[in-house]
Amino acid sequence: MVSPAASLAREFHALLCNHRILEFCILGEKSSLGWWQQLNFRIRVPYPFQWGAPSFDAGEAFAMMMATFVALVESTGAFIAVARYASATPMPPSILSRGVGWQGIGILLSGLFGTGNGSSASVENAGLLALTRVGSRRVVQISAGFMIFFSILGKFGAVFASIPAPIVGALYCLFFAYVGVGGLSFLQFCNLNSFRNKFILGFSIFLGLSVPQYFNEYTVIAGYGPVHTHGRWFNDMVNLPFSSEAFVAGILAYFLDNTMHKKDSAIKKDRGKPWWNKFRSFKSDTRSEEFYSLPFNLNKYFPSV
Repeated sequence: MVSPAASLAREFHALLCNHRILEFCILGEKSSLGWWQQLNFRIRVPYPFQWGAPSFDAGEAFAMMMATFVALVESTGAFIAVARYASATPMPPSILSRGVGWQGIGILLSGLFGTGNGSSASVENAGLLALTRVGSRRVVQISAGFMIFFSILGKFGAVFASIPAPIVGALYCLFFAYVGVGGLSFLQFCNLNSFRNKFILGFSIFLGLSVPQYFNEYTVIAGYGPVHTHGRWFNDMVNLPFSSEAFVAGILAYFLDNTMHKKDSAIKKDRGKPWWNKFRSFKSDTRSEEFYSLPFNLNKYFPSV
């Protein structure tokens, strides 16, 4: 039988080991200096053009335009999912355009600071909103402050990097489940007994999953995409869009829905057009101003409706 003193000593030893692990993640291997002095070495404030003067290549620019277009398609779904889970009014086209415009500014800033990647709407946050049912802007502002703080003190990122991968994977399963069902919930307004709608839905989902899977697996095995020519920019322009599930499924469903017997009056009803036509006049709903207005008097320059 283990004595209480031995048990306490064992717990203290485990706590000390965990503390040393956390200290190693934050401070690294340097131990001759004090904690705060070691931390100062890892404070880095990003600034524009820190990796040198920017260069321009027309081919790469076209490839990035295509990648940005794919990101905008995926971000549009995230915007709509957030509006739905936040119990907001149907999103006016001006709000969607405003979100895309601000995202473009974010991509421009990413290029100026040399992040190596652009910025896109976080689909996971839409699922987090549905999971927590917290749609306050104050929460987003505080989270943005934490992100800026952790980007300056990079060693704090080691704490988050130490989170086990199964926990992160479980959270992603929850988040993407909410986002996926948020999109499928819009199908309640169309007639799912229609064979036309069944074909469009099933065909677009199947190809939206299979085509990107083929492109991604081909790239992993061969080291390059299925489209492989001497022009790398052309390869990226073709391979990138078809590697996105949301892009392939969305474009295909949009094309089929707008080309298959759409002028028939019965088809319009099956598509759910009568329900969507109710929200054509966005200014008639005063709640849109409450949901989509910007703080700090920015709504004067970027109106909500």
